[in-house]
Amino acid sequence: MNSSFAHFRWPALALVLVLALASCASMPPPTAELGAAQQAVVRAEGADADQYASAEIATAREALLRAQSAMASGREDDARRLALAASADADLAYVLSRDAVAQAELAQRRAEVETLQRRLQGGVQ
Repeated sequence: MNSSFAHFRWPALALVLVLALASCASMPPPTAELGAAQQAVVRAEGADADQYASAEIATAREALLRAQSAMASGREDDARRLALAASADADLAYVLSRDAVAQAELAQRRAEVETLQRRLQGGVQ
């Protein structure tokens, strides 16, 4: 029997068509990403990010606004990218804020310990 590649033609063509259609399929709208970004901003605000990480929370808010605008304009890929950036910036603001609060509390506790040590050394009650 003469081997031929003709019998591979139709399955190969079908595979190419399936792959082409799959690559053209768009992802679902980034509503989950937008929601997560909004929650991240709210969480950072709740951690006093405006006081302790003002630049980072401002960047997160701006990215979130741009993501919402992109979504409204139908630019879903841009909206997804900006929402993810907003989440990352808000998470950074949250962490920086929590760190600043923890550092302030640590400094306060150290000052209290120092005061107690001075009292004990000086015999002051």
